[in-house]
Amino acid sequence: MKKSKLRNIKIRQVTVDQLNDRLLLTNLYLTQGLTLIIGLMWVLLQKRNVFHLLVIPSNYHFIYWGLSLAVIMLIVDFFISRVVPEDIMNDGGINEMLFRHRPVWHILIIALVVAICEELLFRGAVQYAIGPYWTSIVFALIHVRYLKHWIPTGWVFLSSYGLGYIYIQSGTLWAPIVCHFLIDLISGLIIRFRREHESVSK
Repeated sequence: MKKSKLRNIKIRQVTVDQLNDRLLLTNLYLTQGLTLIIGLMWVLLQKRNVFHLLVIPSNYHFIYWGLSLAVIMLIVDFFISRVVPEDIMNDGGINEMLFRHRPVWHILIIALVVAICEELLFRGAVQYAIGPYWTSIVFALIHVRYLKHWIPTGWVFLSSYGLGYIYIQSGTLWAPIVCHFLIDLISGLIIRFRREHESVSK
């Protein structure tokens, strides 16, 4: 009887230097797909209607909630980046590699996919179960690349708590989705066009 090939499969940690663009995108979309599946299953186990959770409200006040928090977060993030040394806020080069050569349309898609998948899981399912405080702790812990220093970890926690707050105040998951989408989109575009500008200047 042949031995199973599964025994030969080895899982190892991959550094940024070992990543290529295809592997990075594959990892991103697989991770977000898994996040979406877990979120959907968790919501269903809570005996809640996923379609009701994702229905877009007839009034658009949620856009103001999402936009307002996004502006605040971008201003604070800009201030932190000017005060705190770059190596402390460094995420290991993942965002740089992900966005620096990415077409604008693809940055938009990435921002949308990440916003919907992560907010469905964390605000839609986890926060419903354990509340915004503990959800924010979990959210900070899964951002492993920021755990080397308390400043980025604390900022991720506060950002998550803010997303949880506007979810409660607006009454719709689309408020944190809008905010999350805008943050990732603008951050991605800044990386994309900053590097393009630096390349032209050289």
